[in-house]
Amino acid sequence: MSESRGERSGPFQVGDRVQLTGPKGRMHTITLEPGQVFHSHKGIIAHDEIIGLPDGSVVANQVGIEYLALRPLLSDFVMSMPRGAAIVYPKDAAQILAQADIFPGATVVEAGVGSGALSLWLLRAIGPQGRLHSFERRDDFAGVARGNVATFHGADPENWTITLGDLAEALPEVAPEASVDRVVLDMLAPWECLGAVSTALKPGGVLLCYIATVTQLSRVAEAIRATGEYTEPQSSETMVRGWHVQGLAVRPDHRMIAHTGFLLTARRLAPDTVLPELKRRPSKTEFSDEDVELWTPGALGERQVSDKVLRKRARAADAAAARSREGSGLDDAPTEPPAEAE
Repeated sequence: MSESRGERSGPFQVGDRVQLTGPKGRMHTITLEPGQVFHSHKGIIAHDEIIGLPDGSVVANQVGIEYLALRPLLSDFVMSMPRGAAIVYPKDAAQILAQADIFPGATVVEAGVGSGALSLWLLRAIGPQGRLHSFERRDDFAGVARGNVATFHGADPENWTITLGDLAEALPEVAPEASVDRVVLDMLAPWECLGAVSTALKPGGVLLCYIATVTQLSRVAEAIRATGEYTEPQSSETMVRGWHVQGLAVRPDHRMIAHTGFLLTARRLAPDTVLPELKRRPSKTEFSDEDVELWTPGALGERQVSDKVLRKRARAADAAAARSREGSGLDDAPTEPPAEAE
């Protein structure tokens, strides 16, 4: 695939997504099309006035109100794209890339794909020489993810596939034994897939689970230990607090991005390897498999999106992808006139 639209630099071109920031910091994202205009309650800006300007320019509407025009960063894009499922926040995506040691050329397995936010980060990290295999149980979520990824790149990445179905059943058909460098699981019950994941991972490969609740964290950690095929699992969470810095007024922001999920990592051992026994203090409490099951109820609180809302978001993702492909000259199919998005 040629240059990704999301990694383009230089003057603005037709089909580029542009982030317009007004005087009060409100952002509007548009896709540049000849002859189109951006409308707001403060006035209009013709797309033709933006096309050809350097990235980071200031443009004014017909009444003189100025907007800063920038190409959205990947973090900007994933926070504003249509969502079928909750996204992985940039702060967690950065830690996933670091803790799982995602490298250029890696073969990575991801499940589930959700809205495609983590897929975008993984595709950037592995580069065109890498391979990303994504798995998703729901066709509607997969459709939103495809649209979002195509919108950002301007085309469907050649090194990315989405497989519909259960990871435990579908992974052996996609990835041969010991052929995968990294596995990232963002799903309700990752412990159900450990058998297939262990077979696909290379010795020394990294398994990372993105987990929402402490009940899931406890259960997947015990399940990983029980396999005897991984190093001792390590868990963490990431919190980001911004700071207000203006002259001598320096203080923490009143709001912060606190808990969004836990990250748990472990590395695949070589076959028939037995870890040295860890010296631990005796446990104060004993537990059984039944206790773990009670601690991890079946209803883990998956947030549901209504079918009506999901269909609307899927249409938005498809329309944005069609405009992006058309701007790249890779899709000659006619599209409806673009609607401006805030």
